[in-house]
Amino acid sequence: MTGKLKICNFGKNMLQIFYVTTLLAAIYLILGFCGFYERWFANGPAGITVEKKYWLIRLCIIFLVEITIFWIGMISVYLTSQQLGIRWRVLGLICGWIPIAHLVMLHIIIRTVRREVKFEKLRAKRNAARADKQICKTKYPILMVHGVFFRDFEHLNYWGRIPAELTENGAKIYYGNHNSAAAVRDSAKELETRIRQIVEETGCEKVNVIAHSKGGLDTRAAIALTSAGDYIASLTTINTPHRGCEFADYLLDNIPEAQQKAIEKAYNVGAEKLGDTNPDFMAAVHDLTSTNCAEFNEEAKDAPGIYYQSFGSKLNRPSSGRFPLNLSYLLVKRFDGPNDGLVGEKSFAWGEDYQFLTVKGKRGISHGDVIDLNREDIPGFDVREFYVQLVSKLKERGL
Repeated sequence: MTGKLKICNFGKNMLQIFYVTTLLAAIYLILGFCGFYERWFANGPAGITVEKKYWLIRLCIIFLVEITIFWIGMISVYLTSQQLGIRWRVLGLICGWIPIAHLVMLHIIIRTVRREVKFEKLRAKRNAARADKQICKTKYPILMVHGVFFRDFEHLNYWGRIPAELTENGAKIYYGNHNSAAAVRDSAKELETRIRQIVEETGCEKVNVIAHSKGGLDTRAAIALTSAGDYIASLTTINTPHRGCEFADYLLDNIPEAQQKAIEKAYNVGAEKLGDTNPDFMAAVHDLTSTNCAEFNEEAKDAPGIYYQSFGSKLNRPSSGRFPLNLSYLLVKRFDGPNDGLVGEKSFAWGEDYQFLTVKGKRGISHGDVIDLNREDIPGFDVREFYVQLVSKLKERGL
């Protein structure tokens, strides 16, 4: 276990001790307050008595011990756990002052952290067992291309825990380093420059591209409309709207132009402050419409010799997605049918192979879940292992 995981596990153990001993101490003190021990020892050996005045002393000692155990445990898990997230941390602080509710919340926190520790132990054991195989050590390095309205090289780790997992299993990782918002063709030119840079600096000849969302369209444009295709061995698109989003057409047709310009200006100003050069919010949105994607697909043909594959997923119910995908789900569903919170299921498939990712039950897999944006362990979908297996299959193909 890593040091951070050891601390998390230690905190969980302290909270379990607190949970059990608090219940036992409560029973002990209640019985003492009711005079149970005085009556019981009255029939015992001569001279043995338990005076009620000592009950308060015991109460103070137990309180100090229990509160110490509790805060050591809570601080440890709050500082180290990823799976508690903001929601459970906030609810834990609120419910901590409410009788009964605080015990329920404590149980939830212990259960969540216990699952996290168990999962991380199994993951580490699995990686240790296959360490010599380096199953993600592909012939060509991996270039990870982000989607629209995000960046992958400053301020935010777009791909969550995925790159570290791939690297641990032998992969060499690079990032697109392109603007967060731009027209597809402009992003394609940025990617062409980036790919040439990687090839020239490393001598790797080609790269395997894994692209999420609009990044898949950007990379297809780079292959078809620039010289980048000569340096790409494979393209894997993840939840990419290859056929566009009909809800985007609806929004552009119905939101007043003045409001569109206000949103565009606000985003572009913010993006520039984060480091983007000439961000173009509306150009990016227009290129995601079903109308523009239909035109794009006629122009951007697949290149022979490049292996294309794609993946998609969907939420099983609106509330399963994190904000704002839980709000957009119903709007997207009205126009695009079953979706991941942003992209309809019918838009995902592209290339030689396509796989639809899903889980049983109410949860589902959102547009953000497939890139580990929230660092959340989803029952039935191990996002890190998904990428490990994806890259290992590229290796098996000799790529």
